[in-house]
Amino acid sequence: MILRLTAILLLAACFPVSSTRGATEQPRPNVLFICADDHAAYVTGAYGNKLVRTPNIDRLAEGGIRFDRAYSNAPICSASRGSFITGRYPRTIGVTQLRTPLPAEEATLAEILKAAGYDTAAIGKTHFNNSLQHGYDRLINHPQHRKWLKQRGAKPLPKGIDVLPRWKPFRDHARVWLNGMYDPFAAVDDDMPGTFFANEAAEFIEQDRRRPFFLFISLYEPHSPFRFPVEFADRHDPGKFPVAKVGPDDDAQIPAIFRDLSDAEKQGITASYYTSVEFMDKNVGLVLDALQRSGQADNTLVVYIGDHGYMLGHHGRFEKHCSFEQANRAPLLLRLPGKIATGGSTDALTEFIDIVPTVLDFCGLATPDNVQGRSLAALATGKTNCHRPRIFVEYAQNDEVMVRDDRWKLVFIRGKRRRTDGYDTELPLPGHKLKLYDLAADPGEMHNLADDPKQKDRVDHYVGLLVEFLKRTSRQPDLIPKTDDPMVVLDHCVQPRDVLAAGKKGN
Repeated sequence: MILRLTAILLLAACFPVSSTRGATEQPRPNVLFICADDHAAYVTGAYGNKLVRTPNIDRLAEGGIRFDRAYSNAPICSASRGSFITGRYPRTIGVTQLRTPLPAEEATLAEILKAAGYDTAAIGKTHFNNSLQHGYDRLINHPQHRKWLKQRGAKPLPKGIDVLPRWKPFRDHARVWLNGMYDPFAAVDDDMPGTFFANEAAEFIEQDRRRPFFLFISLYEPHSPFRFPVEFADRHDPGKFPVAKVGPDDDAQIPAIFRDLSDAEKQGITASYYTSVEFMDKNVGLVLDALQRSGQADNTLVVYIGDHGYMLGHHGRFEKHCSFEQANRAPLLLRLPGKIATGGSTDALTEFIDIVPTVLDFCGLATPDNVQGRSLAALATGKTNCHRPRIFVEYAQNDEVMVRDDRWKLVFIRGKRRRTDGYDTELPLPGHKLKLYDLAADPGEMHNLADDPKQKDRVDHYVGLLVEFLKRTSRQPDLIPKTDDPMVVLDHCVQPRDVLAAGKKGN
């Protein structure tokens, strides 16, 4: 740990010097990094959704650039967050499961910026799964909200209103813990944790300071049970939401917990999710308004993401723990006045490990050599329209990994052990499963072409890409079997081998 921090400090001392990975002597901007929990790109006005109301996220997009094909590197909170805050793949840092702690030796963006003279703070969800600060001078989360609410006292609720029960995922029926009733949380807006976090972020931004700041604010919405305050009740009519269709290959992969949801319950879940997104957007607005009032908006790089996507009945699922597009494609917006043109968009393939080098690039700081991401600065400033030829996503808790490029996606699922994350099908184990989708002809991923003899060469090609990726990014490369059989390598590498094994149910 001491050696790692010493290395970071030495790196900071070298920042003013030019570097092949991007150090400059320009004034360093503040960094405001906003993350929403389980926010899928397709439930955002800026991404073309006409039903959801997200005016604050939309104005952020209008002031910068929207990335239309940005992907988390794991459809689960801890793995995605550990990855995008270090710029390294989940399997490389050894965090691929929900309960795995972020290793102390992994340098975060906050640590790098702190060493370069930034004031740092994290407000809301971090999912470090440990008691370490990881470079943040200040951490604010639920304990601080509970203390504040106890001291001030909760405001009374309107009489006769139905509210959400205590959240008990996998113990209650899915219609309850996914809020198919479309009930508000038992609190008014002023008392909600999300509003508290947004106000704390606003206060941090508006403080007088001599150094630039790095603020990571991570809102818990719209994560299930899709909370929203009583003032947001009945913003949508659940009956107006279409029920997503399942495909001909979907029946065998639908988790058992979702199989008996009625259409009305599915519509209620969707309405709750949309309303929770709108509540989250309101709090994003509080933060952006504070930035504007502070006079620092023109010198602040704003990053907005969802930590991964979310499925609202697509393929029969209401979660994200899989390789379908809705589970992994998430919003990514960047704004920096004077550097990033307004109202832009790009469909270049990008991964969330690209965020760390992008932030460092715009801050004029060198990117550590072990960072696996690639800066998006050239895309964001219009110097190129290309970035990655392909992206990789892994969900180790189901021994699952995928690769996709502009047109094709291949998914490998080991299929040899029962799921322990709560999403088991309760059907016989299938064994090795390959899925190949032509995303140009079949964007809904309804038709698996992997068994088509005409696609054998293509399947072999993408299997080879997966094997190369798993070998290149392994945390324990010496344990990889020495064999030319790609299925043996895939079988070995997709299994979780974290710093600390987890394997518990979680969301």
